[in-house]
Amino acid sequence: QVQLVGSGGGLVQAGGSLRLSCVASGSIFSIMTLGWYRQAPGKQRELVAAITSGGSTNYADSVKGRFTISRDNARNTVYLQMNSLKPEDTAVYYCNAARVVTTRGYEYDYWGQGTQVTVSS
Repeated sequence: QVQLVGSGGGLVQAGGSLRLSCVASGSIFSIMTLGWYRQAPGKQRELVAAITSGGSTNYADSVKGRFTISRDNARNTVYLQMNSLKPEDTAVYYCNAARVVTTRGYEYDYWGQGTQVTVSS
């Protein structure tokens, strides 16, 4: 069993910064891709950013140049540095482990519990 625990959300004014963290635990050998998604009220969950085990990254157009995803493979941790935050970034942010190699083999799509980010104007 793999568990993801996210943290770091909160309330910030527009233009401010927050850093989200997510730690994966369990019988993990490696995690192929880690990502952050978000879901605003009344909207579908969307990909914010993702990073492979080799360090390749992918960002939603709406956050390019403002958000930076990184990971620490030794700690099975993924981070999301969010700068120049806008009110439209307000959402619940979820971390995701897309493909995990565990003692049971390949496992897919584990999610963290979500952390609220609120940006005031």
